[in-house]
Amino acid sequence: MKIAVITNSRIPSLTANSIQAMKVVQALMQLGHDLRMFAPREAESPTPEQLRAHYGLKLVPDLSLIPSDPRLKRLDFILRAQSAARRFGADLVYTWLPQSAALAAWSGFPVVLEMHADVAGRMGAWWLRQFWQARGPKVMTVTTSALRTALEHSTGFEFRPERSRRTVIVAPNGVELEKYDGLPNPAEARRQLNLPEGQTVGFTGHIYPGRGADLLFELAGRMPQVNFLWVGGTPELVEFWRAKLTEAGMTNMTMTGFVEHARIPLYQAAADVLLMPYSRSISASSGQDIAEVINPMKMFEYMASGRAIVSADLPSIREVLNEGNAVLCEPGDVGKRRPEVLEGWKVAIEALLADEARRQALAAQARVDVSSLTWEKREERVLGKMQS
Repeated sequence: MKIAVITNSRIPSLTANSIQAMKVVQALMQLGHDLRMFAPREAESPTPEQLRAHYGLKLVPDLSLIPSDPRLKRLDFILRAQSAARRFGADLVYTWLPQSAALAAWSGFPVVLEMHADVAGRMGAWWLRQFWQARGPKVMTVTTSALRTALEHSTGFEFRPERSRRTVIVAPNGVELEKYDGLPNPAEARRQLNLPEGQTVGFTGHIYPGRGADLLFELAGRMPQVNFLWVGGTPELVEFWRAKLTEAGMTNMTMTGFVEHARIPLYQAAADVLLMPYSRSISASSGQDIAEVINPMKMFEYMASGRAIVSADLPSIREVLNEGNAVLCEPGDVGKRRPEVLEGWKVAIEALLADEARRQALAAQARVDVSSLTWEKREERVLGKMQS
């Protein structure tokens, strides 16, 4: 098929939605589809080589950046992207924007709409209802069952396929398993990356509020005998936390800042234990609280890495992780220092570091569980629903 992919993500950027969109696009290309990607123009167009390096891509999409006035809240971009999709001769519109999905459906296009968070306000709910009620074939994906429930609550109706060729499916994020084949053991990975020797607890990803920065800092302070590895984050936040580490005299935390996505597997392999220290409230890059529905890409990467996982015990996380493939601990609360929560994480981590057999068993089960959750299989399933 000829697929027009419409995203409002800044390309390139460090945000998870930008990375996720690129992984989806690559998977669609791997399945043999001809596509063009449309995104707002916010800077000079990146070269294919820049996109390949930034996102760790094997296949780079044909990217068209469209001018957009921020004061119009992307509506001008959505209209221009819709016209561009028509000129492209698209057989299908694939988007993350309910507004774009509704316009495409009204124009007679088959549509795939990906939803990763609840709608914002009355207009967001209105646009989603318009998309779902429009005629024509459509698929809406949600990354968790919890998100489907949240969307039904926000819009005031159930997403049921009363009409033919209308489907909503739970489609979690995915992983490129081939990038995790043949990784070295933790000690060798640390040697290759010139990291300190010794048992290491790792974290990769952004450090927006609720993603565990406070908990990581406190754990490193209470476990001076363990090395902590913190990969990712904006320059401003990395500088802030480095200053706090210096002020506290803590030398067992390595902060790398941004690392190209292709090198993330090796950094994850350098850890003996990988953490997802989420709080009960989690801010997305947009500022929206996504704790109820979160489905982080790093969870699937962790599962593929062959390392034991310690995660916050959130309902949406339990849709993928359980006691058989991870250790689950009580989430913290943003801005609140709860010693019993911190102690629970410390005890769980120390117990895993002291038990290599258990670490290996958890990691092996996680690798088995993630084997069917590749990006390519995900997109094959999504488009299969469109054609059924």
